[in-house]
Amino acid sequence: MSDELRPHRTAAVIPAAGRGVRLGPGAPKALRALGGTPMLIHAVRAMARSRAVSLVVVVAPSDGAAEVRHLLDEHALPERTEVLVVPGGETRQESVRAGLDALPQDVTSVLIHDAARPLVPVDTVDNVIDAVRAGAPAVVPALPLADTVKEVEPGGPGEPEPVVATPERARLRAVQTPQGFDLETLLRAHREIAVLGEGATDDAGMVERLGVTVVTVPGHEEAFKVTRPLDLVLAEAVLARRRATDAY
Repeated sequence: MSDELRPHRTAAVIPAAGRGVRLGPGAPKALRALGGTPMLIHAVRAMARSRAVSLVVVVAPSDGAAEVRHLLDEHALPERTEVLVVPGGETRQESVRAGLDALPQDVTSVLIHDAARPLVPVDTVDNVIDAVRAGAPAVVPALPLADTVKEVEPGGPGEPEPVVATPERARLRAVQTPQGFDLETLLRAHREIAVLGEGATDDAGMVERLGVTVVTVPGHEEAFKVTRPLDLVLAEAVLARRRATDAY
């Protein structure tokens, strides 16, 4: 069957194998509670709310896949969405690749979503999927920056750092997830782009290094990443407002 006639099937991969040290000691970041429910469950539900997503692959810590499977089974998820759990690797890049390797052959496009972005609206998810299905090989939701950005010469902790440039803010965007891809394009990036150290933290950046154009669609202010304790306070407030207005 030609690519033009091949039916679209979209899956989402959620790498959740990290420990989230910036939120302090305790459970891994993805398992921290938000409104009484682990952030990971919110993130899975956020992907499953899109009718275009029929499969969600959760990449768990290598020693915690059974625990994550049990956690998912304890919470209500849309029955029309299949949820798989696979063990991850040492880096985010290895974990994403483990999620990609678990996808069935009929998947044509994939979303990569941060478990730490639990409140992304379904409209944002659908916009990313629509852009990929319309022919874009790689799509990221993005927002204009509110702050001026300075490029500096990095120094030691607490040391003054000299400014070397001020990029034009109008040309800059803060990117979010889910990032969407034609599956073959992302698999090629993972095959051909080797990233040392911590590995890739941005799959779209790997695709860019192939020379493939990445496009943006409008992001959403509620798709922020819960990284520090103050982010968790904001996420609780957003969730409480949604519940009060029956929007969640």
